[in-house]
Amino acid sequence: MEFSQKPIPRITPDNKPFWEGCKRHELLLAECNVCHKVHLPPGPCCPFCFSDDLGWCRASGRGTVSTWTVVHREWFEAFRADLPYNAVQIELEEGPRLTANVINVDNADLAVGMAVEVVFDDVTTEVTLPRFQPR
Repeated sequence: MEFSQKPIPRITPDNKPFWEGCKRHELLLAECNVCHKVHLPPGPCCPFCFSDDLGWCRASGRGTVSTWTVVHREWFEAFRADLPYNAVQIELEEGPRLTANVINVDNADLAVGMAVEVVFDDVTTEVTLPRFQPR
């Protein structure tokens, strides 16, 4: 039996390009240069073929809500003024899931399957968050 010598993807990968893209109001996702699959989290290797030959591609930012919950506690300083806010899993058109929140919709109107698109919210001078709104 042959075993792969490449590392299993880390839980907290280097996602600096993702956040730099958000500052430019672009949604960037990790893409394997070998199997060409787009994935999150972004590294250090592809979770499908274990290649470490990765790049970054621009994503459409469109997708659908797959699960959601309303958060009543202050988990993130950036969302303090928004309590209660929603924590949503978005199934992106490109394939991977992204955790974010949906704005411009009442939590009572959130639904699995709702079509959404990304918008960017500058919450501090250093952090721009990808959020989603109905489309």
